[in-house]
Amino acid sequence: MRSTDIQAIARQTILLESEAVKQLAGFIDAQFEEIVKIIAGCTGKVVISGIGKSALIAQKIVATFNSTGTLSSFLHAADAIHGDLGMVQQNDIVLIISKSGESPEIKLLLPLIKNFGNPVIAMTGNLDSSLSASADYILNTTVNQEACPNNLAPTTSTTAQLAMGDALAVCLMEYKGFTSADFAKFHPGGMLGKRLYLRVGDLFMKDARPQVEKHSNLKEVIVAITQNRMGATAVIKEGVIAGIVTDGDLRRMLQKEENLSRITAEDIMSKNPKCIEEEALAVSALDMMRKNNVSQLLVTRNGLYAGVLHLHDLVREGII
Repeated sequence: MRSTDIQAIARQTILLESEAVKQLAGFIDAQFEEIVKIIAGCTGKVVISGIGKSALIAQKIVATFNSTGTLSSFLHAADAIHGDLGMVQQNDIVLIISKSGESPEIKLLLPLIKNFGNPVIAMTGNLDSSLSASADYILNTTVNQEACPNNLAPTTSTTAQLAMGDALAVCLMEYKGFTSADFAKFHPGGMLGKRLYLRVGDLFMKDARPQVEKHSNLKEVIVAITQNRMGATAVIKEGVIAGIVTDGDLRRMLQKEENLSRITAEDIMSKNPKCIEEEALAVSALDMMRKNNVSQLLVTRNGLYAGVLHLHDLVREGII
């Protein structure tokens, strides 16, 4: 097979699957809205079941639901009749995923669930299936063909199932008012956790507070910048930030001025420096640095000067 053939097949696969996902938008209707409201009002959990590749998609949807505030559990359709059916409790909702809706395991599971009296949601590509006939609600994931050249291996169909599951999860987040703070509770580890949890007050060096008065002379300014290795010093008047002097300000001043003996901090400081409260998220500080093209921010506590947050602090903690 030529490399051009491989590339063409890959492109065709992606196009087929993207068209299938695009088609799903036409299946979103009043019933989808009702399903979202029913799940949002569930006092138990959402039990999601499937067989084969659909079972793998079910597990992914369970993971997404749990991380976005919708309690969910995975039930393998084949294991259900061997004891795992016990996880389905009175107040639970059952979501069953199956392209054909006719898998033997699914057909065996359906009457058992119905006998429990739990609401059943079908996610299927066959609206005339046994699953569709038995379900209380239907999520239509019909696809025209699989990307598989034999139109057999679940490819396009599982992509559609995954997208429909994501659509449910996002709608549930919005409907229930699930915020980034809520999200942080379920993602405390790794880079994502740091971006959601770490605050400016966790990062800046509280024992290094370079500062000078407005009338401080040039030597005092240079010493304050050098000793604390922050590349800047705050200019303070009665505890309130009046400005900032950076090492860049010093270099520019030295290029212009010849008589340095009368230079004070007020002469070279930048007024209205970029400041951030210590309770702000570290990722907000990063956004502020990027938007204003600066490498340090003055940190405030209750409106008063508290220290300096440097870009290096964010790099050290892996925020960038």
